[in-house]
Amino acid sequence: MGDEALRDEMAAFVRDSLAARVEQGDHVEAWTIYNSLETAGYGALAREVISAEKMRAFYYEGVPGVFGQARPKLEKISDYIQGTVTVWVDLGVKIQNGMGYAARVIGSGFFIDPRGYIVTNHHVIEEVVHPKNQGYGKVFIKMAEDSDQRIPAKIIGYDSVHDLALLKTEAKVPYVFNLGSQSQLNVGSVIYAIGSPLGLERTLTSGVVSSADRKLFTTGSVVQIDAAVNSGNSGGPCIDKDGVVQGVVFAGIASYQGLNFAIPIEYLKQDLPILYRGGQRKFPWIGAYGKTARAGRSNYGLEVLYIKPGSAMDRAGMKAGDVVTSLDGKKVSSLEDAQNILRDHVPGSIIACSYLSGGSYEAKKDCLLFLTERPKNPGYEVYQGDTIQHSFVAIFGMELTPSSTESSRVYTVKNVIPGSAADENGFSENDPVTVGRVQFDDEKSAIMVAFTAKNRRNGYLDISIGMQAMLDSPYYF
Repeated sequence: MGDEALRDEMAAFVRDSLAARVEQGDHVEAWTIYNSLETAGYGALAREVISAEKMRAFYYEGVPGVFGQARPKLEKISDYIQGTVTVWVDLGVKIQNGMGYAARVIGSGFFIDPRGYIVTNHHVIEEVVHPKNQGYGKVFIKMAEDSDQRIPAKIIGYDSVHDLALLKTEAKVPYVFNLGSQSQLNVGSVIYAIGSPLGLERTLTSGVVSSADRKLFTTGSVVQIDAAVNSGNSGGPCIDKDGVVQGVVFAGIASYQGLNFAIPIEYLKQDLPILYRGGQRKFPWIGAYGKTARAGRSNYGLEVLYIKPGSAMDRAGMKAGDVVTSLDGKKVSSLEDAQNILRDHVPGSIIACSYLSGGSYEAKKDCLLFLTERPKNPGYEVYQGDTIQHSFVAIFGMELTPSSTESSRVYTVKNVIPGSAADENGFSENDPVTVGRVQFDDEKSAIMVAFTAKNRRNGYLDISIGMQAMLDSPYYF
């Protein structure tokens, strides 16, 4: 069988898989297959099963909070408290130092659908869904107007990366919040946070947006707010003056008054179709590391600084130095643009990519990328799947070349990425280095490496340096 005939046979097999997923009601998988067929040039086969309009309706069928009817603006800001709940997680009795005590977690949440769907943080219900606990914990809610009654709630889906979770209760819903858009929120915008800090229910605080792009997540930025937030506020709504939810409160930093954060509402809206189908949200990646490409003060793409062997970009023939300008048919001007686009997809998808080969506008190319599941700690996978000389580009920001035939641990620094850990520790091009002991923490989330070097910045004196780096960051994609 020729290559073309084989491709057609495989495409027909995928078409039949799409038909089966639609019949089974597997909305997310059907959406993934449909879009992948379209991207790969077999859209006609996909449309034999279902039209694009019907596919979109099928994907969003029943999803709470996305296309709901707009709710009326309430008279007073304090009236919006009625649409919030206290989330009460009962973990039973735990033994510590021979004594038993009631183990509980208290958080906040808010209604996004009249059927009883509630948004909260993943870390509020984390112990219940953690495999080691085998789901022994129970989740309840307390309504704002009746804080004495505990009402059972069910965990539908959760996203540990963006700290979001979707719950469902059978309680009568007093008010459903409207979900806004990040474009409606600017630095200086007045916002209000509602929740149960330290278990103090029906608490409303106010402040302003201090920053809209703090990189606390590994796949995106968060909103910094100065409204008072404490333990127990987690999962509550961050609303604007019209009562529209613009973020989900998720963190404050102890001992730093006014330094608090909220998850952008766009992340929740991207998550909801997947959370609604149940289970843990998985994220895609294309096996690379890079940063925003800039020319003067202008951004023009995503510069690829490292590609993991065997990854999607590697199989597509891309190289370090290429600049991504488009993903999934959408313009990419920055790392943040690429992250926003990838969040719309799940592992197993195929997306189109346009890039400048070697960063040159004279060599524009197109390819297809198959998205795999993002590892928990991408840097650890990079270290395990590549040589030290190449993997350290992503991990420490420096590329090495072997400089000894007698020792595999002696190198010369070939290149240092400005602003990287290597740059901050004084490494420069042509510095001789010896790589010593390599250690990882128990979670494989951080690496510590002992170096012996003669740094040009230190007058080529022999120095010993221990460098540490986290093995996940926004720069892995």
